[in-house]
Order: sequence, then structure tokens, then C-alpha cells
Amino acid sequence: MCGRYASSRAPQDLAGIFGARLDADRAPGPSWNVAPTDEVWAVVERASRRTGEVERRLRPVRWGLVPSWAKDPSVGSRMINARVESVHEKPAYRRALAKRRCLLPADGFYEWVAVAASGSAKAYKQPYFIRPEDGSVMAMAGLYEFWRDPAVADADDPAAWLTTATIITTEATDAAGRIHPRMPLALDPDDYGAWLDPAHQHTEDLRALLRTPAGGALAVTAVSTAVNSVRNNDPGLLDPAP
Repeated sequence: MCGRYASSRAPQDLAGIFGARLDADRAPGPSWNVAPTDEVWAVVERASRRTGEVERRLRPVRWGLVPSWAKDPSVGSRMINARVESVHEKPAYRRALAKRRCLLPADGFYEWVAVAASGSAKAYKQPYFIRPEDGSVMAMAGLYEFWRDPAVADADDPAAWLTTATIITTEATDAAGRIHPRMPLALDPDDYGAWLDPAHQHTEDLRALLRTPAGGALAVTAVSTAVNSVRNNDPGLLDPAP
């Protein structure tokens, strides 16, 4: 599972890294404590409504996928991750895997380890921040969907549409596997185009593009339990725990 992550790079920097056009009337700010239902940056490729040409864009989406057939958007809070082992089979994800894939840029992600009570000390969960050793951006593999709000009569009204995304996960390996059994998948820069291309719809070929972030060269750091609260959000959350 990936339930929190950090994404602090400026959108202009992300647009340059991914060769994307910045497409946003509103912009999620830097976050060191991204939580489900937050707005996050996503890299997508879609046909331009004006020219019909496929364009790569950096745009905001809400984390937690809401299928187009959902009755209301509240289901998104439970659909923040999609397992790579079954993503091509699940009704909520299989159409998005075929046609609506994205990349979710991250500095790294958090996982927790339960620490048993000892003496007068209470049991707690110790958070760890897991990131590429070289400090490079993680291009987490994701899927996105559009949900039409039936309460908005005009379909051309931007408020009528909600764009949401989920992160694809796999069994954790290397350093991350000692912390938690699941981790997000990522893509190598050479594979961004094939993953994002909406015309590429062979799911087995697509799943073969997915990789362990940074080739498994991940740094794991115990950090403060301050990250446990979504109210806390500043660069100090990434500092090593005392």
C-alpha cells in the first residue's frame, strides 16, 4: 500500500522533467504529506479538443480513483491503490488501464512499522520515508478517470467533472520490503511515452513496463511521527527521527 507520499517540486520543474505542458487553472502547492483525496500533480497524454493531436500535460487530479459509474465520489477515498496483480481484471480499473494511464511525480513515499509497547511506553507506528537514493523524481505509475457530477446540469461546466487517480502497487523489494510488503510501481524515462500513449492498449505489454522505483536503489529513513497527522506539512517531516 502507498497511503502517503511527498511531492515538493515546483510544477514548472515537473513540466520540464516530463516534457509536459503545464495545464492548470489551479495548482497544488508543494506537499511533504500528501494524503488521500488531496489534489496532486499527474502527467497525462490526451488528444487536444482544438487540434485532435495528442498532447502531454501536467495537470491536477484528486488522489483516490472514482469510477465513471460510481454513484458518488466518496468511494475514491478507498481506491487510492490498485494492485498490479489484478488491475487488468477489476471493473474499477481495467478500462482506465487500457485508455487512461498517468504518472504521479513524487519525492518518495511513507510506510509504517508497528512498534510494540515496552515498559511504560505505549505501542505506536514508526513512519519511514522511502525515496530514490540519488534524489531523482519518482514517476509512480497511475490510472485516472473522469466522474460526471449529476447535480451539475451543464456538462460543459468544469464543475460537472471530477478527475481522479490511483497508484499502482506491487510486492515490495529491497529496502522497502523490510518496512512494508507493498510499494508503488514506477516507470523509467524511456518508457514514459509507451505508458502514457492512449493508443497503446495491450495490457500485458503495458504491465511489463512497470518497475521497482529507482531499480530498487532506495534510501529508507525513520522520520518523526508528526507525519501521522495530515495537519502537519512542512519539509521537516523528511528529517531523520531523533
